[in-house]
Amino acid sequence: MSDKQKILIVDDDANIAELISLYLLKECFDTEIAPDGETAVEKFGEYRPDLVLLDVMLPGIDGYEVLRRIRKAGDCPVIMLSAKGETFDKVLGLELGADDYMVKPFDSKELVARVKAVLRRKVQPAAAEEEQQPAEKDFVKYPDLEISLTNYRVTYMGAVVDMPPKELELLYFLASHPNQVFSRDKLLELIWDYDYAGDSRTVDVHIKRLREKIHDHESWAIGTVWGRGYRFETH
Repeated sequence: MSDKQKILIVDDDANIAELISLYLLKECFDTEIAPDGETAVEKFGEYRPDLVLLDVMLPGIDGYEVLRRIRKAGDCPVIMLSAKGETFDKVLGLELGADDYMVKPFDSKELVARVKAVLRRKVQPAAAEEEQQPAEKDFVKYPDLEISLTNYRVTYMGAVVDMPPKELELLYFLASHPNQVFSRDKLLELIWDYDYAGDSRTVDVHIKRLREKIHDHESWAIGTVWGRGYRFETH
């Protein structure tokens, strides 16, 4: 049981929480349930989950506040769950550091697929830490910018930049295909591993985060091609 990946399910609806737990137990995950925000924060420290499924609307402190506290404690992947489908809710969750966002009701197979996809991205950098030198194919270098997919590290202007896995993967992908334009839908398909239909704003949020951390350089820039998508421009 110790080798099983642990999922903390935070939802005040006991029926939904138990149903999600059942789906995940069938896929050989270990699960723990928290019915409110305060309990979630407490159990997060005790249970040390590999991923958190976090409902937005909770009694006491809401899911966004729980997410803020989790992010202060580390980079554990978080998938937000909500009955709300408005763009504002999704963008707020993503800007606070959520890795994904699902709107209730959702299909059990899709939930499991997204959990596995997010965990797969978490495992990749952990396994890569054993490598001392990045393989050439997993390393991109430009003036004042180095991106390693082997040890999941970005160095900008001589300093290491703290960056969640999906931000780094998006930056690496664009930088490894200089001057090629990729639509939002294509980037969702390539970086997020599954069909994220109708959620192209997710890419915009991650590009915004990248631009806040990595500013345009005289030799390169993260460019917007209006009506088409994004590209890593080299000069």
